[in-house]
Amino acid sequence: MQLIAMLTMLIDHLGYVFFQDEHWMRIVGRIAFPIYCYLLVAGYNRTRSRKRYALRLLVLALVSQLPFTFAFRTLHVNVIGTLLVALLIIMAIDRFRGRAALQWTVGIALVALTYWPMEALHFDYATYGVLLVLIYRYLPNAGAMLAGHFLLNVLYVYEFESFTQFYSIFTTLAIAAVRLNAPDARTEVRLPRWLWRSFYPAHLALIALAEWWIYGDLYSEAMRWVLVPLFGNPV
Repeated sequence: MQLIAMLTMLIDHLGYVFFQDEHWMRIVGRIAFPIYCYLLVAGYNRTRSRKRYALRLLVLALVSQLPFTFAFRTLHVNVIGTLLVALLIIMAIDRFRGRAALQWTVGIALVALTYWPMEALHFDYATYGVLLVLIYRYLPNAGAMLAGHFLLNVLYVYEFESFTQFYSIFTTLAIAAVRLNAPDARTEVRLPRWLWRSFYPAHLALIALAEWWIYGDLYSEAMRWVLVPLFGNPV
C-alpha cells in the first residue's frame, strides 16, 4: 500500500508540473492521498508514543515545505501540515474516549476552528483532508467509511466544481473491500522507514531541480514570484 501511494503521488506531481495536458496522470494521483490518510490512522493506532508520532510529522512538514514551495511555485502549506492538523484533532478527540457526545462536540468544534486558518494559509487539501482522516478513524465499518467518503467528495465537487477528486473514492472502495474480507488484517509497513518518510520531500526536491534544469530563466522568474512576497522587493 505504501508503494502504491508513493508511485501514484509521483505520477500526479509529474503530471501537475510537466505534463499538464495529460489529465489521466492527475486522475491516477487521486489514489495516493486517501492511502496516506488511511496509513496515518493505522500508524496512530500502532505507535507507542502518539506525541512522538506528531513530532515526526511536524519535522517532516517543516522539511518538506521548501521543496514543496519550489516544486509547485506556491506559498501554500504542504499536505503533511494537513495530516498533522488531522492527527492533533484525533488526539484531542480521543482524550474524551467513552463520552461520545463530548467527542462529537470537540471534533466539530476543532474542525470548525481550524477551517478558516487552513483555508487562509492554503493548506493542501485543507479541511477535506482532515475530514477524510476522521472518516477513516471513527466510522465503524467499511460501508459507513465508504458512504462518508462518497458524501465528502460530493461536497468537494459542489464547492470546487472539479470532478477529478471524485476518483479518490476508488481507493476507499479498495480499503473497504479489504476490511470486509479481512477485518482483522493490519496494514504492515514493508518499506524501510527512511524511504517512506523521506520520499515526499525528496521527490519534490528532485522535481524542483528538474524544473530549474529544464526551464532555466522561466524558473528563476517563478522563484522571484515566490520569494518577493516572503521577503519583499529588494531596493
